[in-house]
Amino acid sequence: MTNRPSSPSRGLRAVSAAAFGLVLAVLGGIALAQQDKYTLKVPGGLAFSEFKGYGGWPVVSTSQNDKLVAVILANPEMIEAYRAGIPDNGKPFPDGAKMAKIHWTPKKNQYFPDTTVPGTQHDVDFMVKDSKRFADSGGWGWAAFKYDAASDTFAPSTEADQPPQANDAKCGFACHTIVETRDYVFTEYGKR
Repeated sequence: MTNRPSSPSRGLRAVSAAAFGLVLAVLGGIALAQQDKYTLKVPGGLAFSEFKGYGGWPVVSTSQNDKLVAVILANPEMIEAYRAGIPDNGKPFPDGAKMAKIHWTPKKNQYFPDTTVPGTQHDVDFMVKDSKRFADSGGWGWAAFKYDAASDTFAPSTEADQPPQANDAKCGFACHTIVETRDYVFTEYGKR
């Protein structure tokens, strides 16, 4: 057997291939470490994935209390129902209507301190009208997912959270019964 000296280009190719493999492994590990929030689900079946694209939905309203600021968004079916006068006309929202409510801790705007703007995200709440699936909760299903800024992840809310959540698809029903005459919807659609 003859020992052939290795050529510089052969060594360079081996080092390049190893470096490329390392880069792929690191990037693949980072991608795997990031949470896919759309795989989350609350007991009773309501899943984050049912609200894919919610961040691009039109704004229905905003709200604020002592601890949080929020924006309430709705899918096109819900917006169309609001524009048709629902729930003020006494009619129910159609099946398929969806809302998302994103909460943040408030902070002062650094450029205009008289205004309050969203700070760190606190959670996101969802509700969907599905009369067959949620027949025993006014036709609505709810979900609340708390946000952990340190890990940039979501998890279903629990009884320990504020406000407490029963951590199932009917978690909002008890609270929303006071607006039964509005088809269990608190949020008003402001004139535009």
